[in-house]
Amino acid sequence: MSLNLNLDNILKRVEKPARYIGGELNSVSKEPQETTTRFCFAFPDTYEIGMSYLGMQILYHILNKEEHIFCERAYCPGLDMEAILREEHIPLFTLESKTPIKEMDFVGFTLQYELSFTNILNILDLSGIPFLREERGDAFPIVIAGGPCAFNPEPLADIVDIFLIGDGEEILVTLFNEYQASKGAGETREEFYKRVVKLQGVYIPKFYEPMYNEENGQIERIEKLYDDAPDRVLRCIISDINAVDFPTNPIVPFIETVHDRSVVETFRGCTRGCRFCQAGMIYRPVRERKMELIEELARKQLENTGHEELSLLSLSTSDYSRFEELAMNLMSMCKNNNVSLSLPSLRLDSFSFKVLEQIQGYKKSGLTFAPEAGSQRLRDVINKCITEENIYSAVEQALELGWKNIKLYFMTGLPTENVEDLDGIYDIAYNIIELNRKINAKSGRFNVTVSASNFVPKAHTPFQWMAQDSAQQFSEKHKYLKDKLRTIKGVTFNYHGTDTSVLEAVFARGDRRVGKVIIKAFELGCKFDGWTEHFNYPAWKQAFEETGVNPDFYTTRERSYEEVLPWDIIDSGISKDFLIRENEKARKEETTQDCRNGCVGCGMNNNVKCEMEGING
Repeated sequence: MSLNLNLDNILKRVEKPARYIGGELNSVSKEPQETTTRFCFAFPDTYEIGMSYLGMQILYHILNKEEHIFCERAYCPGLDMEAILREEHIPLFTLESKTPIKEMDFVGFTLQYELSFTNILNILDLSGIPFLREERGDAFPIVIAGGPCAFNPEPLADIVDIFLIGDGEEILVTLFNEYQASKGAGETREEFYKRVVKLQGVYIPKFYEPMYNEENGQIERIEKLYDDAPDRVLRCIISDINAVDFPTNPIVPFIETVHDRSVVETFRGCTRGCRFCQAGMIYRPVRERKMELIEELARKQLENTGHEELSLLSLSTSDYSRFEELAMNLMSMCKNNNVSLSLPSLRLDSFSFKVLEQIQGYKKSGLTFAPEAGSQRLRDVINKCITEENIYSAVEQALELGWKNIKLYFMTGLPTENVEDLDGIYDIAYNIIELNRKINAKSGRFNVTVSASNFVPKAHTPFQWMAQDSAQQFSEKHKYLKDKLRTIKGVTFNYHGTDTSVLEAVFARGDRRVGKVIIKAFELGCKFDGWTEHFNYPAWKQAFEETGVNPDFYTTRERSYEEVLPWDIIDSGISKDFLIRENEKARKEETTQDCRNGCVGCGMNNNVKCEMEGING
């Protein structure tokens, strides 16, 4: 039932009222019937961030094409709107129909970032929905979640009813179809769970229970509480993304968002095999969209939205097999329509300077490269197979074309990192400044920005067993780099906060016991933890202390290969043997080839047809 709200009166009192009104161009309106499955897709951050997330646009489009499904949206309200909702006892509602979220059949969250977990609790709290699944009866919506953080679902396992692991385009429709069939058959919610637990990609935490060793705190085993539940949950994998519907009429927001542009996904997956990168593992195999289809989708999106920028999305855009041809075609299209083209995620060793020159002739902006590590030794450890020759060659060509801003991404705290690796970051920045001085002499301002993030070990990667640096170690490395880099004129140094990286690591490799920490932290006022201005680390420390959970157990402790890991219940498609082999090769400073050059035996071809299988090998 739609709320009888005096919305105009409320919106006059908040910043950016367009966050809450709905009705945007290409949004959907339906008259729900008794048989309609109602789903609220709740993004655990503000409207401006959530509306920039392509996955939400894709699923919204696919679900609302189904006559019996109504997918609506909600976002984390700003603090001003939240205060009004709480003060006036107004439950959080959907944008499309202004229906309280607690009246939905399902409420779903995308887990893009570990530090959004308290925002999930905030949305549930504002909706009047109990946090713990054991406290929710049939009168409340079924809480579901997916996204990259769902590949270790355990920190939220006491909160979420159903996790959907992997590609969501098909499994969501299947889940809702099964729900309709279950309702039609008069089944209980328990019977519905037993109906869908066998579906590929469906993980239902209530059917599993981790058993802990009282002496060392590690998981001894994971017990099944329902015999027909799978031993491991294999992720959903869409083998042909050309056959999957992609929105050409995405919702166009009324206000500026973080990424206010049309976006087309060129391919899914990555073949590079960087050992720290979760996305490069869990999104395998590479599945390319046909070039002609990409161009058609781009043209239609621009026609249907009026956006002034087009961006291509993938983990490494320049790895697309027909990248140069595609980029040139799209640049021609964009020029004819007075639209700018953005090509993010370009690699130093596969960069097309023919394309770069064309971009330079059309739009000036900065160039971003990601060496990740300062020395060749450490780049070999992490399997980032680029050389300093690649770096300087790419930068030299960019300088000759007149680019004035270069941004370099590095990580601190990588396994086996030492002071020589940190010195290498200084050397690369210094050499680029000198290279510019040699090429351009005194022809105007030139800037190099060095950005350092902190290594966070992630589930389903070769580094999932590795220890993370302590906050103090990170801080010492940041100070060392800051002191060195400040001596180079024209270099700016930025680095990521240490406390947030430690907290991220707790949840990235946490088990069910850290769920109570998340709840306690929310009760202590934590929310929007990914925002520097809102992050409250003292409250998090208090939450760990009051719940008796030691964060070091999840961060600075190295695991053995034999230890049962919280996420072992999830099968990403990559074999554990492969991850162990890659971990051992990292310790020996050995690299593994790009699997576009031959199958490297990751195990993915046992689950889906992999285009890389058998290539040159």
